[in-house]
Amino acid sequence: MLGKWQDWIGTFTGVVASTVVMLPVALLAVWALARHRWLIGYPRAQAWRWSVSEVGLVYGTVPFVWMTLMPGSRAGLVPGRVSLVPLQDLLVMGAAQIIGNLLVFAALGFFAPLRFAALASLPRVLALAAGCSVLIEAGQYVLRLDRVSSVDDVLLNAAGAVLAALASRRWWRAKAGPSPERPRLTLVRGR
Repeated sequence: MLGKWQDWIGTFTGVVASTVVMLPVALLAVWALARHRWLIGYPRAQAWRWSVSEVGLVYGTVPFVWMTLMPGSRAGLVPGRVSLVPLQDLLVMGAAQIIGNLLVFAALGFFAPLRFAALASLPRVLALAAGCSVLIEAGQYVLRLDRVSSVDDVLLNAAGAVLAALASRRWWRAKAGPSPERPRLTLVRGR
């Protein structure tokens, strides 16, 4: 039974189905985080904004990273392959692969500047997404997952994050100032 379960979640269909099944959990996590924050003194708008951003960042990124780290049919049997010539692989990628690569860090690009004021700039989002993408490509190579570690994947992943950041820019540009400090709770002692 366990082997069949592992085989199922190690497929594209399994990742998509797991993501859909986890949607109610993600929504519950947003509500619980926001409620906790406003109960301890954060303004409701900030509590909701941070909670949606944090859960959205994780919920929107983890499935794509999961898919990129799924092993191919000859994982462990073939050496890692690297493609360092920019735009070479892009010419042979299908539309689905291009769109998939653009979506890998789209949630990160959309939500990170909303949650973290230090990331509220396009160059910082680009650097973060490119760095994360390089780590994934290096992992694919080192783990010998029967995948090609390509510079074009890094370019597409980073471009997707920047495009998503542009989509959310109207909300994070207004909030790019320093994050307010956490409210301090004071204990009142009885006499």
